Amino acid sequence: ASPVGSMQPGTLKALEFDRIAAVVRTLALTPLGAARLANLAPRTDPRRVETLLAQTSEAVAFLTDHAGLPLHAPADFQTTLTALAIEGRPLEPLRLTGLASFLESVEHTGLAIRRAGRTACPLLSDLVAGIVNFDEEIGAVRRAIDPAGDVFDHASNTLRAVRDRLRKQRARLRGTLESYLRGKDTAKYLQDQVITDRNGRYVLVVRAEHRSAIPGIVHGASSSGASLYLEPLSTVELNNEIVALREQEAEEVRRILLELTDAFRRRDDDLQRMLDIATELDIIQARARFSRMIDGIAPALATDGRLELRGARHPLLIPAVDGRLRDLDAEDDEDAAARPVRTEGPVPIDLLLIPPATVLIVSGPNTGGKTVALKTGGLLTLMAQAGLHVPAAEGTAITVFRTVFADIGDDQSIEANLSTFSSHVTNIAGMVRDLELPSLVLLDEIGSGTDPVEGGALGMAVIDHFRQAGATLVATTHYDTLKTYASTTDGVACAASSFAPDTFEPTYRLVYGTPGRSLALEIAARLGLDSAIIGRAREYRGAREAQLAEHLAKMDAELQSLEHERRLVARERSQMGEDQQRMRAREDALKTREEQLRKRVDERLEEKLRDARREIDTVVDEVKKKAAALVREAETRGPRLAPLSTGETGGLRTEARRSLETLEQRFHGTGGDAAEQPRGPAGTPAGAAVAGATGPKPKPGDRVAVGPLGLEGIVQSVFGHDAEVNVRGKRLRAALDELRVLGPAQGGDRASGDRAPGAGRVSVNIQIHARETGFTDLNVIGCSVDEALARTDKFIDEALVSELRTLRVIHGHGTGQLRRAIGAYLQKHPLVARAMPAPPEQGGSGVTVFELKD
Repeated sequence: ASPVGSMQPGTLKALEFDRIAAVVRTLALTPLGAARLANLAPRTDPRRVETLLAQTSEAVAFLTDHAGLPLHAPADFQTTLTALAIEGRPLEPLRLTGLASFLESVEHTGLAIRRAGRTACPLLSDLVAGIVNFDEEIGAVRRAIDPAGDVFDHASNTLRAVRDRLRKQRARLRGTLESYLRGKDTAKYLQDQVITDRNGRYVLVVRAEHRSAIPGIVHGASSSGASLYLEPLSTVELNNEIVALREQEAEEVRRILLELTDAFRRRDDDLQRMLDIATELDIIQARARFSRMIDGIAPALATDGRLELRGARHPLLIPAVDGRLRDLDAEDDEDAAARPVRTEGPVPIDLLLIPPATVLIVSGPNTGGKTVALKTGGLLTLMAQAGLHVPAAEGTAITVFRTVFADIGDDQSIEANLSTFSSHVTNIAGMVRDLELPSLVLLDEIGSGTDPVEGGALGMAVIDHFRQAGATLVATTHYDTLKTYASTTDGVACAASSFAPDTFEPTYRLVYGTPGRSLALEIAARLGLDSAIIGRAREYRGAREAQLAEHLAKMDAELQSLEHERRLVARERSQMGEDQQRMRAREDALKTREEQLRKRVDERLEEKLRDARREIDTVVDEVKKKAAALVREAETRGPRLAPLSTGETGGLRTEARRSLETLEQRFHGTGGDAAEQPRGPAGTPAGAAVAGATGPKPKPGDRVAVGPLGLEGIVQSVFGHDAEVNVRGKRLRAALDELRVLGPAQGGDRASGDRAPGAGRVSVNIQIHARETGFTDLNVIGCSVDEALARTDKFIDEALVSELRTLRVIHGHGTGQLRRAIGAYLQKHPLVARAMPAPPEQGGSGVTVFELKD
């Protein structure tokens, strides 16, 4: 995508986008990325802008979890690429190792992104998918060249052989020359006891006056002429051979380097792909690092021409950015380093231009931040369209504009014969000519530099032209004409830069819905102008102007009051939201706790019911065995003897009833209320009929016990196999076979003395009754301490499920052991608020009353 097509050349500079691009460029990791970032520019295609912002967001998330991208390249890497493009030219060893290191870093970067996962980095994963492998070429470079840039002897057999011979010949030559240094007849002619090199040949340093004392070839003299560099004739052949071996070495090294270089040249397409991927990755990570520097966000992209910047901060006023710019400026200007370091960030502002309004006119006092607000809006728009995050709050949204224009500051030019007014008009004429929608137009002090009446009229006409053309426009002004126009024209919004009412110091915030006062006299007084001059100016001001100023002052006071109220309401709304969140969290926690308690109660009830069924089965089995024994005994008496007596059958019934009553007392109050008929393996009655399991069918108005919990309620309606029951004001639905009608037992005990020939029959009617006390009472009389405490714990769980709060435990007087144990247990229980003996009329010390916590 191309940069913003019709943007005037001065727009980027007027909004200082070039300064932002310079800072982003310093964050590049490679010369390739830095070179591309030098041309950073906004884009016009909304889809391309969306992709760029998404790439930046992915990179920010990646850098949050990682130290950075392992991407790097030598500072002179571009020179390496230039040399690589020249056929037949080998790269120098260090350039080859630099190229290999660069390609390795690209592969490592791709590996790091792939490890992060496609879910977290889909766009970056697509980008690194094109990375190709250069392991063979990189390995060849590493095997041939050491980190210092020297070619290894083992790079080739030829090079190893040449260097071996070269070392031997150098050793022979040095031995010969050292004999001259040690010889009595020759040492006295030498200027220095050293062996040196001249033009690649080893020589001795001989005094000039002893030139003929040692036969040889002179290869030059010292600067003073007192010393000569002499190659003895005895070493000429050795030197010649060393020179030849050096030439062979250099040729073999060049051949090796050319072979390594050509290996990369043969993969030109793959290499270019790696360069493109590395450059793109470098640009993206630079944008991401800049986002972290300014604490930026990705703005939402709108299509309706809006400019909605919330909590926006001018990036050049952020200390981290300002420090980078100071360092950059110091490279060209030493005085820039002495500029004060910014320690405080800018004041956030809300710049809001939301349809149907397409024009925003900002007024207010000088030094109030109108121009900074204008620049902030334009600069953040350009940054977003260049794929950069913006320093703003969530809720920020911009439109991708095709053209962005800015007429800011005084561009008068003596050379071009342009006054301040002329320069403004020239800029606006260019905007009208080059306008392409959607377009953003920023006009600072529109209509200034000429007569206020004519300037105001011209300003209204210019704004109307852009508004009717469909452009988004933000303008600043001091003219009352334009303030009135903003307050009375549809589609035009007005805002004022606010100030402290007592000191007239600017707050650098915008207040919407009213034009602002210019406060020229008040600002002049605050800046130190003589009070006499200020007083004279007030006298010169006309009655109309004074009345208007007073009216605007009242509006400012009312707006500031409304703004204060708005902040209070917003604060209360935020507090209410937090309270609602806490309430919802508490409600969720209570629901979770209730479910856990219900589950615990259900599990314990099931466990108790299983125990009860097993013991009832045991009792029934024993009754059956005793009945069978009585039958056998009766049969042994013979037919003439008396059959089973009423006392025998009555005793059997009494024993069975006593056993079941014992079970009832044991499970009473613990969820063991089970009016179920024990069944044998085949599911049929196990020799004994349990009355109540097949009791009367519930009907509307009956008082019934519901399920294993024994909750009492009134049947409201019956439909099919289910009934609706009202339990303590709550309606619940239960199966009919889970309901038991409360009241006198149906039928009575009956034993038959008749028996069929050869068989005795015993019938035992059994019923386990619900607890006689209310659900708020627990009777533990006759229980051991452990059993009583266990039943009390179950009792509390049931009470929580039923939302009961005041409960009683009936333990009797006795030795007081149960009373003390239960009292101590309740005092320590986390769900019990308090526990105490019951009043005398309710049982006194034989009953403990306690309350559960809310």
